[in-house]
Amino acid sequence: MVRYQGLLQIVMQHKIPDIRYSLIGPSFALPLVWIGRKLGNPYGWTISYNQILFSFTLLVSFFLLRKRIDRALLRKFYLLLIIGSMFTAHLAFFYGEVFTALLVGFGVLIASLRSDLPVAWLAVALGVANTPATLGGLVLLVLKKVFDNKRLRYALVFLGGLALIGLVNWLQHGNPLNGGYTDDHGIKTIMPYSSLPGFSYPFVFGVLSLTLSFGKGLLFFAPGLLLPVRKTLLRWQQQKQVLLYQVYTLWIAFIIGLVLVYARWWAWSGAIFWGPRFLLFASIPASFALAIRIHDRKEASLAVNFLTLVIFVFSVWVCIDGAVYQWAAAWHMPSVCTQNNYNLEMMCYYIPEFSALWLPFTQHYVLNIQQKLFLGIILVTATYIAFPLFLQTVWQSWNFLKKYGKEHFTPTIWRI
Repeated sequence: MVRYQGLLQIVMQHKIPDIRYSLIGPSFALPLVWIGRKLGNPYGWTISYNQILFSFTLLVSFFLLRKRIDRALLRKFYLLLIIGSMFTAHLAFFYGEVFTALLVGFGVLIASLRSDLPVAWLAVALGVANTPATLGGLVLLVLKKVFDNKRLRYALVFLGGLALIGLVNWLQHGNPLNGGYTDDHGIKTIMPYSSLPGFSYPFVFGVLSLTLSFGKGLLFFAPGLLLPVRKTLLRWQQQKQVLLYQVYTLWIAFIIGLVLVYARWWAWSGAIFWGPRFLLFASIPASFALAIRIHDRKEASLAVNFLTLVIFVFSVWVCIDGAVYQWAAAWHMPSVCTQNNYNLEMMCYYIPEFSALWLPFTQHYVLNIQQKLFLGIILVTATYIAFPLFLQTVWQSWNFLKKYGKEHFTPTIWRI
């Protein structure tokens, strides 16, 4: 709402608002605000911004990359972003994480595979400038790119992002070094480090919470990151001369940087927002890894295919939970986590029964017709994607059982 009111101030008062959130991403929604005002529904049009941005990004990137990446792999990747990631849960809101994740993720992908489009690095700088805390991720990404290519010019991407942040701070707050978060802190709860300002959270606890906590951890919300893809990507790189492994490692470097930065921030959890709000970017490499494993199923072992199938089901549940049950639960925490001024909110971060991902198993929610239809779309698409992998896994399991049976269950080898 703060970002939306800021855009209204630009449109109606022709004045740049002094709000703490960067207006780089939201400013691209100004045409929607204008159209909505003309049609008498500015909020309804503006709130669709992230959905339009997401769809537009997939469409444009498909046409830019369809001759550089196997189209079947690209389709799997995009479908998994839609029905097997955290993205759908974020698209209904006007937060800035979608803009940052899309521009950085697909900016890196396009810039790395299309040498004739270096302007894609500008998208990366814009995405980072929209969320200044992601500068830590950009530092590791740029260092990795410089080391891989032995070219110092990629440091310009970091300098560009830094310059954009300073420019926006100057326009919104009158000072390039003022990010608008002075003395920003939360409320006092039973947690020992609550109410402290800024980057005051213990680093180790922050890393553990962002990666392993039941309500906010990447292990549960982006499980595709656990899949092994290195050998496959290096093999494809030799066969097809496509630098997909470099792209994947750049994405991972960016995620590591995000975790290192947000682990120290007092609001690492993203509060009542569903899932790890600030780590939405992780859905891109997680979905890509899952697409690779499904696409390369015939070359993979039974163990890898079985692991892929399990993680696929888990990833689809993440999408269903965020896209369907988030709304069935009225988008709020259980009352035990919100009462007494959110004094026990950490229960929804660390205890499985109260976490957003597992709450539908402990609470009975009645779905309306729209939620049931969307659930059906997700399940049908998931079946379409996973069915070949399922058949391959069943065939490999049958061969394994036959071989194992001959080796261990032949009657002639058994004695009393």
